[in-house]
Amino acid sequence: MNFNLTQIPERTQQPRTSGLTMVMDKGLSMNEVKNFMSIAEPHVDVVKLGFGTSFVTPNLREKIELYQSYNMPIYFGGTLFEAFLIRNQFDDYINVCKDYNIKHIEVSDGSVSIPHTEKCGYIEKLTKHATIYSEVGSKDAAHIIPPYKWIELMRAELEAGSSYVIAEAREAGNVGIYRGSGEVREGLVQEILTQIPAEKIIWEAPQKAQQLYFLELIGCNVNLGNIAPNEVIPLEAMRIGLRGDTFELYLNK
Repeated sequence: MNFNLTQIPERTQQPRTSGLTMVMDKGLSMNEVKNFMSIAEPHVDVVKLGFGTSFVTPNLREKIELYQSYNMPIYFGGTLFEAFLIRNQFDDYINVCKDYNIKHIEVSDGSVSIPHTEKCGYIEKLTKHATIYSEVGSKDAAHIIPPYKWIELMRAELEAGSSYVIAEAREAGNVGIYRGSGEVREGLVQEILTQIPAEKIIWEAPQKAQQLYFLELIGCNVNLGNIAPNEVIPLEAMRIGLRGDTFELYLNK
C-alpha cells in the first residue's frame, strides 16, 4: 500500500482462493482494458465477458490475449454457454473455449431449463478442460427458489466439480438473492451460509449497498462478483475500512 496505516484488516494475497473480486466487462475497448488493468489489476481476480457480448465483440481474440498478458483469468458469461447448449452445440462450446485458450468456464441455467442432474453432468465433463464456476438461481424474478433448494443445488454442483458456486443476481442486482428493489433476501443468504462454506460462494453484488451487506456479514475477504470496472478501487477501499460505509468496522475502540 502507499502509506502506513494501522488497524487495516488483512486481505488475502493473489492468487486468491477467497476474497475474490470478479469484474464484469460488458464491452470495454482495448484501450479501456489497458487503462482498467493499469489501475485495478492488483485488486481483480477474474474477469467475465458479460452474458453473450463475446459473440459481438470486435477483436475478441486480441482482447482476450490482452487480459491474458496480465495473467488475468477470463471467462465467457454463462448466457453464452446456455446459448450454445440450447442449440445442441455443447461440443462446439468446448472447442471455442479451447480455441481462445479460456481456462475458466461458467455453467449456468438462468435462462434455459435443464434437469439439474444434466447440469451437473456438464460440470463434470467440463472440469476436464477448465476451472468451473457454476451459477445457481434464475434470471426470472417470478421464479422464487426456496432456501433448502438453493442449498441442495449448490452442494450438488460443488460435488460435481465446481470450484465456486455463483449466487445469481444479474448485472443489475435485482433477482435471485435480491428482491426487485435490490434489497438482500437476508434469510435466504443466512440459511445458505449454514450449509455452504462462504469461501466457495461468489455473491453477485453490483450495487454498493449489496457489497456492504456481505462485507459486514462475512468480512473483508468475501467473494464478490459482477463488479463494474470503475467500482473495483472503491470496493477495495470499502473492503478494508477506508470508505465511510465501513470506516469503523475495524477500528479498536
